Amino acid sequence: MKTTRIFLLLAVVAGVFIIAIGIGSVYVPPGDILSVIAYRIFGAGDTPDRNTMAIVWSLRLPRALLAFIVGAALAVSGAIMQSVLRNPLASSYTLGVSSGASLGAAFVLFAGIPFFANVALPFSGFIFGMLTIVLVILMAAKMDGRMDNNTIILVGMVLSLFVNSITTLLMALHRESAQQLIFWQMGSFSMHSRRDWSTVALLAVVAFIGVMLALRYHREMDIMTFGEEQAQLMGINLRQVKWILLIIAAAITGSAIAFVGIIGFVDLVAPHVVRRIFGSRHRLIIPLSAIFGGAFMMLCDLVARTIISPNELPVGVVSALVGAPFFGYVYFSKGRGTKSAKA
Repeated sequence: MKTTRIFLLLAVVAGVFIIAIGIGSVYVPPGDILSVIAYRIFGAGDTPDRNTMAIVWSLRLPRALLAFIVGAALAVSGAIMQSVLRNPLASSYTLGVSSGASLGAAFVLFAGIPFFANVALPFSGFIFGMLTIVLVILMAAKMDGRMDNNTIILVGMVLSLFVNSITTLLMALHRESAQQLIFWQMGSFSMHSRRDWSTVALLAVVAFIGVMLALRYHREMDIMTFGEEQAQLMGINLRQVKWILLIIAAAITGSAIAFVGIIGFVDLVAPHVVRRIFGSRHRLIIPLSAIFGGAFMMLCDLVARTIISPNELPVGVVSALVGAPFFGYVYFSKGRGTKSAKA
């Protein structure tokens, strides 16, 4: 039964992938898409039409792959965070990764550093995002040697608010450049430099390494979902495991948002849906969250670039329109479950 569901998910993802490449200002039939891919990768078949090959290979295919990789990375990060912190609403954004990345982007944009779209902006966003999460963990460890989950979340929220206030101050002082930062914060795959093949390859490597590292700790995450006392009785070094998993999650998130901006709610939606369908074992949750999150992000990007064509919405807006109601559903259903348990 579970195997059948996995094959159905893979079939849906393949369908979404073809649709994401085919639909646009110029419709490309599935057969033409497959022929271009076969010709460019395997050298098979006749030479496709030049315009079709340019649309598929140079524009839509790398964009679809980038959307899939970013969605997969964010979904895996959310699955890790929810497991480590035992909180269904936890994410890397909760601990300040997005706030730190925004501050790094603000420094680059407002300083007028050249070539920011290619090098400085993603590098700065990643570094500041990672520094923020490291600072959160260090502060939480200083305040509470056991690194209690509530302490980590509280420190993350407070530090995130503080970093956001610095970013807001910089925006007030540099209003002429604030529009660029606001657009970056909403997330987008529209800029060509963000969806070329070099970016796809780089993020694919980072995401794959992150998923593999997370899978090494699938047993620990399974045990941690039953509580910290149970995990300690099973011989897990909670402090060390939390450090490692939180850094992995932050690195995956930071790498993704560094190139495309802040895209929220994917890390919240995907792990919950996967748990509901496939169960709670992280050996399945991690890879299937990546697959589901990638498909969800491709759909969001498809809607973002077609719903008001020829203009384009930030993809973060589309994901938020789906994710925000889901966030409310998770929060209030959790509250009802707590009240019922008490009764």
